[in-house]
Amino acid sequence: MKATQNQSIYDVIISGAGPVGLFLACELALANCSVLILEKAENPHSLLKQMPFGIRGLSAPSIEALYRRGLLQELEVHKRLKNPHLNAVQGPRRQAGHFAGIPFHDGDIDTSQWKYRLPGSTDTSLISEIEELETVLSRRAESLGVQIKRGLAVTDFHQTADGVTVQSGDQTFNGKWLVGCDGSRSVVRKAGGFEFAGTEPEFTGYSAKVDIADPEKLKPGRNVTPTGMYLQSQPGYLAIQDFDGGSFHNSGPVTLEHVQEVLRRVSNTDVTISALHAVTTWTDRARQATTYRNGRVLLAGDAAHIHAPLGGQGLNLGLGDAMNLGWKLAATLQEKAPEGLLDSYDTERHPIGAQVLDWSRAQVAIMKPDPNARALNAIVRDLMNTPDGATYFAGRVWGVNTHYNLGGDHPLVGDSVPNFEFEDGATIGDLMHDGQGILLDFDRNPSLKALASEYGGRIKYSSGNAKDRLALSAVLIRPDGIVAWASDNDQQTSELQKAAARWFVGRSGS
Repeated sequence: MKATQNQSIYDVIISGAGPVGLFLACELALANCSVLILEKAENPHSLLKQMPFGIRGLSAPSIEALYRRGLLQELEVHKRLKNPHLNAVQGPRRQAGHFAGIPFHDGDIDTSQWKYRLPGSTDTSLISEIEELETVLSRRAESLGVQIKRGLAVTDFHQTADGVTVQSGDQTFNGKWLVGCDGSRSVVRKAGGFEFAGTEPEFTGYSAKVDIADPEKLKPGRNVTPTGMYLQSQPGYLAIQDFDGGSFHNSGPVTLEHVQEVLRRVSNTDVTISALHAVTTWTDRARQATTYRNGRVLLAGDAAHIHAPLGGQGLNLGLGDAMNLGWKLAATLQEKAPEGLLDSYDTERHPIGAQVLDWSRAQVAIMKPDPNARALNAIVRDLMNTPDGATYFAGRVWGVNTHYNLGGDHPLVGDSVPNFEFEDGATIGDLMHDGQGILLDFDRNPSLKALASEYGGRIKYSSGNAKDRLALSAVLIRPDGIVAWASDNDQQTSELQKAAARWFVGRSGS
């Protein structure tokens, strides 16, 4: 059959309409780029995207990103749902999160160590579900002019120095750039020849919706056993880890009999499953593309990195990729990017991905059903029951400690900008809905205002007195909310000029 050639040339074609692909599309379209998303699934709705299967914990960087684009207010699930993985105990011993199933508690976390998180900051964690995120992001993407074609999977592509021709069955589409956001089995990654290096799994995980004839035989909550782990959170929802080396994952249909056999062995009970409504398997395989870019093809989300979904960091890692990549790719398309700007996507995000993969591996290492792991588990548990330990683990799990090594003398450079609140009640997050860079000047310095004007609208100048300015005089903020420069005095304009030129192109082209 002859291929159907679509005549439009898009700025960016994205493979995959999951949360990462949709959020990236929103970022690109916000910067007036034309975007086409090709999604394999015809129907965006799936039981596995809904609660309890699709439930996800959003961490601080993801929450901030959604807030800075005016999307956070559209999320509703967190308003009616408490985290099912946490207990219902309130007060200082309320479980706030976990590492390898070991809880850390609210009362042990010393938030004063996070000196740049102001009282008006967004939450450090929040519950959502995949379907809710996709619904909100799809609605925003389409309102910005993004085209979403469902039932069309990317099957191959060919790139030249000027663009990419994407094949989807008997149709072809043309774009200047292609981004693979098509998950762990990414066709874009495979067809693009990306190396996907890493480690093999220790276990097969199961998420299942079942009817249990005798649920009282299972303990509630998360239970580490001599043969694995099982979690009974909501009624009829099970998560199981079977340390079989990942041998059962993708081995064929998962039957009721098989799930019951695994559950009985891991829980050491004779529990009976009377009905199996839905089930999916997963592993702790940890792999990462050695580079996120090959010519005009880029990777983001699970296409770039996979690991066990322990602590739910995969979605957050992918949303961070999208927030980092969107403005850089848009500036490159519009010839407004300083030299090396797009390369900084890989430079900044690859180390963050590697940290998350190691975080996942470390959890698996102390969950294994052997004496060495149990010894490590006991030591980590003791550490997590101290204020410094709980604060460290909370900072990692919630992404509060996420930092890019951008150089610069001020410790705030490379961090997420604090959510400064001004006298009129507006916050810095409110000012970021348009995706522009911002030069925030607390001292109303005329030279800073003049410098911002040299960038022709690419840096928005904002002045005002904040309720708590953290002793800062001025801050340069990238479109993704990362601090590019900060100063405690107004005598460092030469350093500001260097930082502005590094991330933005001025009217003169430099």
